[in-house]
Amino acid sequence: MLILYKKIPLWQKIFCGLILGLIVGLIFKEDALIFKPLGTLFLNLIKMLIVPLIFVTLISGITSMDDLSKMKRVGLKTFFIYIGTTSIAISIGLLFGYVFKPGVDVAISSQESIKTSNEALSLVDTLLNIIPTNPVLSLAEGNILQIILFAIILGISINLAGEKGKIVSNFFNSFSEVMFKMTDIVISFAPFGVFGLMAFVSASYGADLLLSLVKIIACVFIASIFHMILVYGGIISLYSKLNILTFFKGILPAQIVAFTTTSSSGTLPVTTNNVIENLGVSKSIASFVLPLGATINMDGTAIYQGICVMFIAQLFGVELTFANILTIIITSTLASIGTAGIPGAGLIMLTLVLTSVGLPLEGVAIIAGIDRILDMARSVTNITGDAMVSVVVAKSEEEFDERIYVKA
Repeated sequence: MLILYKKIPLWQKIFCGLILGLIVGLIFKEDALIFKPLGTLFLNLIKMLIVPLIFVTLISGITSMDDLSKMKRVGLKTFFIYIGTTSIAISIGLLFGYVFKPGVDVAISSQESIKTSNEALSLVDTLLNIIPTNPVLSLAEGNILQIILFAIILGISINLAGEKGKIVSNFFNSFSEVMFKMTDIVISFAPFGVFGLMAFVSASYGADLLLSLVKIIACVFIASIFHMILVYGGIISLYSKLNILTFFKGILPAQIVAFTTTSSSGTLPVTTNNVIENLGVSKSIASFVLPLGATINMDGTAIYQGICVMFIAQLFGVELTFANILTIIITSTLASIGTAGIPGAGLIMLTLVLTSVGLPLEGVAIIAGIDRILDMARSVTNITGDAMVSVVVAKSEEEFDERIYVKA
């Protein structure tokens, strides 16, 4: 039996864990909560990897690009593709919200306001908070934006140090290899962790809540799928001239983990593994593009914000002007850069967008009830976008192994 299990591809094991967890949760309901520790254990293992993996692999990726002009070129490509796809994502979200009108004819069961608006940082505060006053404290607290900035500056400094920096560079390169091996060990537990997480989610929410707000849930999920196939698939197919089915097959294990953990940052170890092992992206490109994407590439969050803003506007009978729409697009695109890739962060950023156009925050209380379900769709979209950009950048830099890609 064990031999047979080992022969099954990892993505199939993870998918089976997801389906089995869903069925067990719906059938056994509260009794299925006994499996929650399995999910918690897996999440803790994933969280254990996040900070060292981002810090070490980002430095390793930068030091491997000792040509500063190349690093600048890769950085600009990555940044502008991320910002471009995010702008498209928020537009798709607004379009779906306008066409399908998820907030029309929905009864408001509670007018209770939730106090989250004061937790949403302004754009200026977000930019200022990127600079760490104590890098060690940033590492200890897991402040991803500060860790990324410090890692980038340290990586550049190692390159500028020339021969004297080689010892430090070799240390981080070796450390990154160790982290990749540790990632492989943690990923092997994914099928069991996904089963526990899915059993907990389906048992906690059940079918009733899903059916009561099925319209907005369907909008977010369909818009996310639309964005992934049309935008990501289109870029992969038209620009990189690659088979999109192979791309989605290669990234499927990471998508399933993102779906159950609802964390872009938490899925980073699995995404990195899939992009290198399944899609043929070089370690130097993956180590630079993916940690950056886990922080600033939030297309799923942008889609979610667009649909939820339209939902709340329709719910309270507020007509949005063209200026309001433009403000939402700009605010959501910029806000996505400062959105942490952790469960529930999108809900906080939604309050910032609502405030920017004067919409009532009471609507967030309704969204909060199903936020975990919506978070599943946006997390999958986020990590798929990260993978797409890494493939495109690697292909353009000739650091892409198509032989690995074809075998995915």
